[in-house]
Amino acid sequence: MTMRLNKRMGMCLSCLGGAADDVVVTPDPEIRRRQLAEAAEKRQKETTYRGVKNPEAVERKKKKQEEIEKQEMTTPASGGGGGLKWQMG
Repeated sequence: MTMRLNKRMGMCLSCLGGAADDVVVTPDPEIRRRQLAEAAEKRQKETTYRGVKNPEAVERKKKKQEEIEKQEMTTPASGGGGGLKWQMG
């Protein structure tokens, strides 16, 4: 009766048969590091987009804005004066 009760309660004792089935194998350190990095990245994304209904749209707008800024920096301004036009008179 004790043996049946212990198995039902989830106790893992070596004297019980099948204890080897309950052993949890620790993953390789490299695999564990990768899993932790993925979990951290997921948490970061969740906190970044908290309250945003459409995070993909926000990301597209952000990338588009970065592209526009990159083009502005690489394209020389007309007149070489920073795009300002002065009128005399």
